[in-house]
Amino acid sequence: MTLIVEEGADRVVWRLNRPQVRNAIDRELVAALHEACAAVEDEPRVVLLTGEGTTFAAGADIAQLRDRDRGDALRGINSRIFDRIHRLPMPTVALVDGYALGGGAELAYACDFRIGTPRTRIGNPETDLGILAAAGAAWRLAELVGEPLAKEILLAGRVLTAEEARAAHLLNDVVEPEDLLAAGHRLADRIAARAPLATRLTKAVFHAPRAAHPFVDDLAQAVLFETEEKHARMTAFLDRRKERRS
Repeated sequence: MTLIVEEGADRVVWRLNRPQVRNAIDRELVAALHEACAAVEDEPRVVLLTGEGTTFAAGADIAQLRDRDRGDALRGINSRIFDRIHRLPMPTVALVDGYALGGGAELAYACDFRIGTPRTRIGNPETDLGILAAAGAAWRLAELVGEPLAKEILLAGRVLTAEEARAAHLLNDVVEPEDLLAAGHRLADRIAARAPLATRLTKAVFHAPRAAHPFVDDLAQAVLFETEEKHARMTAFLDRRKERRS
């Protein structure tokens, strides 16, 4: 089993389970991730994504990658699954311990949040192997850390330490390895405490093209204004304020 899935009522934990090859991403793992995405698309929940062992994901499986041809590249084997993860309805959290290199880094970039440990290392060494980071890093990384640092990572092979990634806001937090999963659950608790539909629509609006704004914002708000949860949460807020004043 290349992917271990732990189901919860409001969240799901995905564990990359190829520790013997540092969780290298192969076709079987990609297929398992597609299956896991389908389940979360059908029943939206927060996703916590981590790796078994002391490595998040050391990249794509080089043994498979070496034999791929232009047809494989055009099929976007990794780019399609990472884009699907990026577009999941509820927030996703990458729990990055150890190395996240190449495709492993791109998988982390596709998530909404990233929490690391002091031994986290993130980078894209693809050009050293005669290829490019074609599963999202070539454009997504600049959005996350800015063009100068993204170019240093992509073109000069810089690998960020946990401290550097945190300073660049690529990591939202850095915790000790034994606290990594708990930190992910704490973040999931904060997300799950909020109105689920409001969270889903906020994520969708956030990623909408600039030309879609402000119409898409108004449309999403119109949907939320008609929900019972909006009325109940606002009523509870007003009641609490009234109690504090009395």
